[in-house]
Amino acid sequence: MLTKFTSFTTLGINAYPVDVEVGVTPSSEGRFFIVGLGDAAIQESKQRVIMAMKSSGYKTPMGRTMTVNLAPAHIRKTGSRFDLPIALGILLSSGTIDLPPEGLEKTALLGELAFDGSLRHITGVLSCVLAAREMGMKTVVVPELNGPEAALVPGMRILALKSLRDTIACLRGEMEAPTIKPPACAAPTISHVDFADVRGQTQAKRALEIAAAGGHNVLLSGTPGSGKTLLANALRGILPPLTRDESLEVTGIYSVANLLPGSTPLIQERPLRTVHHTASGIAIVGGGQHPAPGEISLAHRGVLFLDELAEFPPQVLEVLRQPMEDRRITINRAQGTVTFPADFILVAAMNPPKFSAASTERIKRRISAPLLDRIDLTIDVQPVEIADLQKKGNVGAETSAVIRARVAGARAKQVKRFLGRSIQTNKEMSVKDLEELCPLDSKSAALLRQAAERLSFSARTYHRTIKVARTIADLAGCEDIGITHVAEALQYRQSVGV
Repeated sequence: MLTKFTSFTTLGINAYPVDVEVGVTPSSEGRFFIVGLGDAAIQESKQRVIMAMKSSGYKTPMGRTMTVNLAPAHIRKTGSRFDLPIALGILLSSGTIDLPPEGLEKTALLGELAFDGSLRHITGVLSCVLAAREMGMKTVVVPELNGPEAALVPGMRILALKSLRDTIACLRGEMEAPTIKPPACAAPTISHVDFADVRGQTQAKRALEIAAAGGHNVLLSGTPGSGKTLLANALRGILPPLTRDESLEVTGIYSVANLLPGSTPLIQERPLRTVHHTASGIAIVGGGQHPAPGEISLAHRGVLFLDELAEFPPQVLEVLRQPMEDRRITINRAQGTVTFPADFILVAAMNPPKFSAASTERIKRRISAPLLDRIDLTIDVQPVEIADLQKKGNVGAETSAVIRARVAGARAKQVKRFLGRSIQTNKEMSVKDLEELCPLDSKSAALLRQAAERLSFSARTYHRTIKVARTIADLAGCEDIGITHVAEALQYRQSVGV
């Protein structure tokens, strides 16, 4: 007898359907084969499945050959989520159990089996359930621990079960699956540095507000202890909350990376990823034998903080150039091409170069001009005055909530402006978008032309300056870009000595 169940495999952050075909045939040897380009975890499922069936009280087929085919055969499959459909297929094909056929063709099965027959937590469930909904599936069986994550997808019947025996009983209609209450309505618990707690640094705060409003990249240059790291950590607190679609997008990335907290299956805070200068290029952009998301994808819709920028190896920094421009990273491997989203705000920090030719030359070798070209705002962070540090309370300082309200207002203007276009923030505008949506009056154009000629702007720098000016105008509530907006944008194109 042959049986077939539907499951899913993940490639990058996307999931693809896999038919788990099982055949049990008479044989004197009684062997177990799994074909269909499965990885080591799938091949090792033979032992897990056999022990799980025995522990659950089911007889394993004696004197028979069990053959499992994971189709389509040309796609590589990874992970342990096929244990459950393989076990059910063997039990059904061998006649050990029977299941009503009604609804099975619209049911997907996901789960790793422990030796005692219980179902263990697996990765990538959110992507799998989303893919199941797209192909018209009605029911998805997942391990109990993955239930809240799977329930985030509306319109699907989720059976979050504890064991192989519970799965069989539930599919037979002998028991009801436990009710899952999605935690989607839980209030986010944002923990960040409040801007009111940052002493001084008026210009740096203003630059970060502009960066948050338009999604622009920032470089903070200042002496050690001047507050660069504190400012970077405060940026997340003034970003607008994630939308529902953005939350699901970020949650899907963390689920595939196996970084999703069990207690909070829906990520509602914008991520902040801090990368040490010893990190490798693969750790930052993603990759590996089975490509996994790197730090730039884990920072998607949030902030990527690179401290001590001049200490990063040049080859590591250079891999950031394409993702910063395209807002995604494509990784090519023999088994296929994987694309991860990477729409983040880059905040880089560095100590200013010492006044020596050798120091300046060293930084030039590490931080290329094309990379600096992609940074929109450069700020010289001055040491905080002792008088400011000794004040009791930061009287008159704006809180993150106040600044966040202005940022949200500016973002709302951008959403309205880009209605019907596949962009959301000013940083995403193309040259054509700039020509249509960001005209400059004669005075503003003349000022920008003079600055561009004097400072030898590249075409990219010229257009990025207009984007920053557009964001400054949005924060000011102005429909048109004025000369004051262009002048302020030009202030942030200062050199850092490289």
